[in-house]
Amino acid sequence: MLATLARLSPLVRIKLLHTAAWALFAGSIVLIPITAALGQFPWSAILSALVWLECAILALNRCRCPLTDVAARHTAERAHNFDIYLPERLAQYNKQIFGTLFVLGEIYLVWRWLSG
Repeated sequence: MLATLARLSPLVRIKLLHTAAWALFAGSIVLIPITAALGQFPWSAILSALVWLECAILALNRCRCPLTDVAARHTAERAHNFDIYLPERLAQYNKQIFGTLFVLGEIYLVWRWLSG
């Protein structure tokens, strides 16, 4: 498997890594209200901390994923999804969609924890 990855272009490897990271954070955002609904507050806290860490990384990098800057060195393309394997529309509105879901999930988590 590593030999196969080594044969891929740098841009493809970056896009694969970026997509995997995105899936981890998007999945965490989706799971926060689910774990809260199930009363699994330690898991909710771990998932929240993971997403907050990503928010800090984005904030320190001018609201851009650092992998976007790395991918930009390997192509002149600048479509919204040039650096990740997502549909262009989802890549374009990714922060708005998942930012809203994260805030709502955090509000629900706090409400469940306080009412619990």
